[in-house]
Amino acid sequence: MQTLVQLPCEIPPNALRRKNDPHYRGGFSLGLDLGLSRTGLALSKGFSVRPLTVLNLKGQKLELRIMDIAQKEEVDEFIIGLPKSSDGKETPQSNKVRSVAGRLAVRAAERGWRIYLQDEHGTSVDAMHRMINMGVSKSARHGQIDAYAAVMVLERYFSAFGEGTELVWPKQLELQAKIRNGPPQENDDGFFD
Repeated sequence: MQTLVQLPCEIPPNALRRKNDPHYRGGFSLGLDLGLSRTGLALSKGFSVRPLTVLNLKGQKLELRIMDIAQKEEVDEFIIGLPKSSDGKETPQSNKVRSVAGRLAVRAAERGWRIYLQDEHGTSVDAMHRMINMGVSKSARHGQIDAYAAVMVLERYFSAFGEGTELVWPKQLELQAKIRNGPPQENDDGFFD
């Protein structure tokens, strides 16, 4: 099966678009911290990043729920934390995340959405420190840590302007074309017909 190779900045992530055009306000991003039992989600609309929710789902149920949330929140890209060790090497958990990201990429591409992988090393520790500094109670921290880790993934992504991220391409050429075309645009023509 033929695979297309991405040219540099062919499809720039929203973070790079913001860097290159200070007036760019489009492009909502959904951050994901995929765990063994829980998945944290965070949302970036404009320049604010906030924790969204923690999902206690797995497999297809998780993937479908993420797609529903993305549709509701009008995102056009997903930033998924990729577990790496302190020396930058991938971990055994990395393969599991890549597998989920690949399946999500197929679902997302149908809508013209993009999936990026972002190094997440240390985000859970950073999230815990942030929650403590914010005065979040110990019991609340346990239930929200994954969503705050997703915030850290998004903040890291934006602070590096999307550099170092990896675009996850579906293997199907028609899906790659949908990603290149982007999400369908709202068409108001004929609204009053």
